[in-house]
Amino acid sequence: MHSLINRRVQLVAVAITCLGIGAGASAVTTASANNTAARPGTHGRPLRALLRRTVAGSFVVATKSGFVDLTVARGRVQAVDPQARTLTLVEGTRSQAYRTVTLTLPTDVKVRVDRTPASLDQVAVGQRATVVTGPKRTLVLAHTPTGP
Repeated sequence: MHSLINRRVQLVAVAITCLGIGAGASAVTTASANNTAARPGTHGRPLRALLRRTVAGSFVVATKSGFVDLTVARGRVQAVDPQARTLTLVEGTRSQAYRTVTLTLPTDVKVRVDRTPASLDQVAVGQRATVVTGPKRTLVLAHTPTGP
């Protein structure tokens, strides 16, 4: 059980690291192209602001045994079908939709709702969710948004 939790933590850490690396590369490229100071309101933390606004991404990560493809999708849950193992997300911000995607999840998907282990049928419409898909496992992290 302890090793399963470590693997989940490692998968999430790899996904977040990939987001950070991609965001950092983008920030460095943008900064060198524009050669300007950080935007007002980011308080010198453009990387954190970029990570907070990331909607979707596909990353290739180098591991000891070769390269691994990771896919990240974030958005508001529009529909859940536990029988068909599908999750429909509206990717984007609170005020603007980027696209709607329907993800078919494997039978061994790991789900956490509000930081506690759960099943796919406990994911509710309107929750915010992040889906991280790797070569060996898929992780769904859902939470109930606070505020309006």
